[in-house]
Amino acid sequence: MNLNFSDLSANQRYHLMTQTIIPRPIAWALTDSSNGSFNLAPFSYFTAVASAPPILMLSVGKKPNGDNKDTLINVINNEKMVIHIASAQHAPLVTQTAQTLAHGESELSKAELVTTEFTGFSLPRLAQCDIAYGCELYEIKELGEVAQSLIFVEVKQLYINDHVADVDVDAHGKERIKVHADKVNPLARLGGGEYAAINEPFNIVRPK
Repeated sequence: MNLNFSDLSANQRYHLMTQTIIPRPIAWALTDSSNGSFNLAPFSYFTAVASAPPILMLSVGKKPNGDNKDTLINVINNEKMVIHIASAQHAPLVTQTAQTLAHGESELSKAELVTTEFTGFSLPRLAQCDIAYGCELYEIKELGEVAQSLIFVEVKQLYINDHVADVDVDAHGKERIKVHADKVNPLARLGGGEYAAINEPFNIVRPK
């Protein structure tokens, strides 16, 4: 079938994009609510966009009532964020933290998630996640008829659990960190209420 997006509503476009842009990584984003608690929310319109400077981007829509989401409010106020890569076993918790709560009400306590010190960064990280990025706000862009906020953040600190990584030596004798995707078992977003885990990773030899 061929579909002309100009004939479709915004909801129909969203449905088709989330059904076809698969799998998508999930930014499990922690921000400071400035009241002694932390907000935690997942976003699957998320990707890396640059490495010099190291920039990640997540796209944040509005709450059902049209208000700004807490993640956007908090990152504007505090200019910091910790983005986690959730594992497949976290899927129920990721879904739970997607629920809309009153501003300042913490998803962490409801999901019984635990934070720990993030060495070198001012915000904590989730103890349950093997990968976390300590980020500072770089830029926010607004687009669309109902404003969608593109939040660009610069990575300042990276945590990798030693259990999911090794140090390898490449063909030139240089040490490089090797993260084992199967050990991380990252959670991926599909369409509707569907998620996915990775199967066994494989390599393809590049032509010389």
